[in-house]
This record gives sequence, C-alpha cells and structure tokens, in this order.
Amino acid sequence: MQTYQKILLAVDLTEECEQLKAKASALASANSAELYLVHVIEPLSFAYGGDVPIDLGVIQEQLDEHAHQNLIKYAEGLGYPVKQQFVITGHIETEVHRLADEHQIDLIVVGSHGRHGLALLLGSTANGILHGAKCDVLAVRIVS
Repeated sequence: MQTYQKILLAVDLTEECEQLKAKASALASANSAELYLVHVIEPLSFAYGGDVPIDLGVIQEQLDEHAHQNLIKYAEGLGYPVKQQFVITGHIETEVHRLADEHQIDLIVVGSHGRHGLALLLGSTANGILHGAKCDVLAVRIVS
C-alpha cells in the first residue's frame, strides 16, 4: 500500500467542511505525513467583471483577511499539526493543482457533495480537482 508523505486538504471554510477534519487528520497521522491546508477564493472580478462601479480591491482584501482568520481557526481544530496554510485568490481547481505540484503533494483531500442530475453533468469542484491532479485525490462525501 502506498503511503502519503504530503497531504493537501482543500477546504471551502463552510460549516460542511468540518466533516473533513477527522478523515484528513487520521490519514495524516496514519502516514506520519505533512499536512497542508488551502482555501481558494475566486476573485470578485470573476463573478462581477467590470459591471460593478466600485473598487472591488478593498472588498477582496477583506475577504482574504477573513479567510486567513477562519483557516487558522480551522487548523487549530484539526488535532494534527499543519505544516503550512494557504489562502489563494484564483480559479479553485487551477490553484489546488498548482499548489500540489509546487509542494510535491501525494494526496489531495477534498469534500464532495455527491450531487446528481444536472449538477453532476455540469461538474463540481471536487471533480475538477480529481481530473487535473497528478497525484491521488480523495473525495470525502459531505452529508448536508
């Protein structure tokens, strides 16, 4: 069986991502692995483009700071030491893949809502991470 030396836990910092803590901590502990955390914020300009007549930069900075604080709290509740934490602005799948490549990650852990029907056809973040990753990906079913 392959052991994982570096595990990247990608979280969206919603209440539902609390369900990933036990799985990620157990995997890291069982493999004596380094655990990394990432939260990716899609830029407001992706959602609103140039259609909003206000400076989105200040709001984006506030979102980043809020995410940093929440990721610190999340890490404290893991029960396993975190090697490094990242809050990155960009396209989620692209940034998770880039970070995994840069840090030679063996396993990416991400939550999956297990959607069906139209949501399944359109894809999901977990699916996007799975199909572009150069390492193993564990999609943990999130129960709503």
